[in-house]
Amino acid sequence: MTDGVSGKLAVVFPGQGSQFVGMAQELVAISPAARRVVDDADATLGFSLSELMFNGPAETLEDTINAQPAILTASIAALEAVNERLAERGQRLRPDMVAGHSLGEFSALVAAGVMDFPTSLKLVRERGRLMKEAGIERPGGMAAVLGLDDAALARVCAEASDETGIVVLANANCPGQTVISGEVGALERAMELAKARGAKRIARLGVSIASHSPLMADASAQFAELVAATEMNDPAFPVYANITASSVITTSDIRAELSKQMESPVNWTGSVQKMIEDGATTFLELGPGAVLGGLIKRISREVNNQSVSDLGLGLPVMTSK
Repeated sequence: MTDGVSGKLAVVFPGQGSQFVGMAQELVAISPAARRVVDDADATLGFSLSELMFNGPAETLEDTINAQPAILTASIAALEAVNERLAERGQRLRPDMVAGHSLGEFSALVAAGVMDFPTSLKLVRERGRLMKEAGIERPGGMAAVLGLDDAALARVCAEASDETGIVVLANANCPGQTVISGEVGALERAMELAKARGAKRIARLGVSIASHSPLMADASAQFAELVAATEMNDPAFPVYANITASSVITTSDIRAELSKQMESPVNWTGSVQKMIEDGATTFLELGPGAVLGGLIKRISREVNNQSVSDLGLGLPVMTSK
């Protein structure tokens, strides 16, 4: 595997929200492999995604249609930089399993050899476009709720939905932290009810789309057509799916997962728990930020969390200043 990593290794990749201006810039400056990934992204998309990643402006980078390919590119750049440094030592990164949070699932699929980076990048760019259009047609939002159990929060969402529209549980991030998603009025009502029912903290997320909710159903159906037409390989090692929180090992299972992912809840807690149950003892997070490591610590104190800086490869941590 590599120094500092023992037992079964799970490599995990972050999702939307981890982007920041300057992402991957230091990495690209010292890693030819990372540079190739970013150059490949620019050529594939036909515009300078790297300029947007490195220099912003932030509001343009944060736009869903740009943030999604940028995060994928930064994540795969980190993966290739690690592989490059390990190869110099006669080693290689050998995950036993991979997973990604929402958008990060596409990075995991590239890592597992299901599709190449340009193919994944085109899919993700289109995913971002479809989600952005869905947000314009049916404006929505998302909010993180801390300190209220999921059963109580589900009742809150049901009550708010009866009164004002659609709002659902969207992301089970870790015990005590769940994201809700839906129409603006219903979301705001659910936030009020959650606070009244004892939530410790509620934070509205800086997005104008209702990811992982029924508001994405039409976009999801259109994306499913693209997924069906995309060439894929069976994964080289298990990929743990957001929807089922179980491993997928065939292209048919992966197509089913991706076709429904943007309208279905993300069970990150369950995915991590299942990976641990299946023997994962070390989690390595590759990509911008370090959000997943924090979530994994709250799911289990028994596992080892690592980032690029822990590998002793002289690679920079990809975090905002």
